[in-house]
Amino acid sequence: MSNYQAITFFDLDGTLLDAHSTITSEVASAMNALKENHVLPVIATGRTEIEIQKIMHDAGITSAVTMNGSYIRVDGKEIHSELFSEQECQRMYEHVRLQGHELSYYNHQNIWCTGHNQLMIDAYNFIHSEVPPIDPFAFRQNPINMLLILSQSGDEYYHEQFPELTFYRNGPYSIDTVKKGISKGAGVKRLKEELGLTNVPTFGFGDGPNDFALLEACDNKIAMGNAYDGLKELATFVTKKNTEGGIVHALKHFDLI
Repeated sequence: MSNYQAITFFDLDGTLLDAHSTITSEVASAMNALKENHVLPVIATGRTEIEIQKIMHDAGITSAVTMNGSYIRVDGKEIHSELFSEQECQRMYEHVRLQGHELSYYNHQNIWCTGHNQLMIDAYNFIHSEVPPIDPFAFRQNPINMLLILSQSGDEYYHEQFPELTFYRNGPYSIDTVKKGISKGAGVKRLKEELGLTNVPTFGFGDGPNDFALLEACDNKIAMGNAYDGLKELATFVTKKNTEGGIVHALKHFDLI
């Protein structure tokens, strides 16, 4: 691990992926070039591992900060797993049902949901993923790292009812829900500490509101050309759009490849 000269952290949708949520050959070649140059490429995403296995394979990346920092694996080795208690899941389940919403439960191996409706289907179609199987009480027999509230509104209600949790609206259909203090940025810091790489320069790439913590935790903050305006204001460098070779452009700009 001590041979790494830098660490790069990549958001997925709108960043590392193209318009079809896939890895282009140019991006795959860039990831290989990073490794040859002793730079560690890491995916930083709100998704869980099972949703990104093909992406990781196609990109040749074996390290990821998933579920917004709730789970971290480097070169195939687990280095952190943040879990909800059964009581916390039960309480969220009750409030979600009161609001007429649905809920998904995540760990690094599986996803379950409380029920199928059109919003649930739209949410998973939006990220080109399969709708999870129904198991309303999966949290009673399985470890849970992240919760996903399926709703197009009601954000303030959940913030008020659960001040001990952190919420990231990840798009028009759903809200990532994690333990307080958990974020992509916290995942960056934990990864560096666990690997003894606290003095190694970091590069964060993102496009959305849930990438603020990621960029803030990195020395070099790169916003995609298609990024949320507020993220561009935070960035130290704004690259081209994800559909216009933005990743490769930025990596070359910083002489990483």
